[in-house]
Amino acid sequence: MISLYRPGTSPLHRMPAGRKLLLIGVLVLAISIYPHTLWTLGIAVAVVVAGYLIAGQGISGLWRQVRMVWMLIVFTGVFQLIFVPWPAATITTTRILLVILCAALISLTTQTSAMLDAIERGLTPLSRIGVRADRIALLLALTITVIPVILGFARDIITAHRARGVRPGPRTFVVPLLVHTMRFADELGEALVARGLRS
Repeated sequence: MISLYRPGTSPLHRMPAGRKLLLIGVLVLAISIYPHTLWTLGIAVAVVVAGYLIAGQGISGLWRQVRMVWMLIVFTGVFQLIFVPWPAATITTTRILLVILCAALISLTTQTSAMLDAIERGLTPLSRIGVRADRIALLLALTITVIPVILGFARDIITAHRARGVRPGPRTFVVPLLVHTMRFADELGEALVARGLRS
């Protein structure tokens, strides 16, 4: 399973995939590009939290996604603090977390097939200049859905370390994560080839 879709009847579940992708895409751009302060970033946090509540995921669903990436967030925050003052480090780290949460929210409320169809329809006009809308749509849809899957691998590795009493470190965390990711990529590639997508 490469999709984290969870069936539901929330407004976000019922919203057409194209409109939803556009809405969350605009939110991600605003989070990534807009020159935020701690106050404006707080508003962005509130919007993302509201999105999870509207989608019926609740605070527990939001916290579940945050726990999956806590090591990445801590690493990013510490790395930023080495080079920039703490307000800038906080803003950058929070931006990364919010973008990840937005990607997860799309996966949780949108079936991959609907996402693929919406992207392909949006790119169809570009087919006149030789753009393969179907391939680009597949690439974008896979990117959106695979991010939470890889984060799930990270969570499983951390859980396994805790169960064995192993302290997570760069070698004991990064190497298994790369192995899981490469194995998943191989399996995904084989599945795509089996469906006739060879190039």
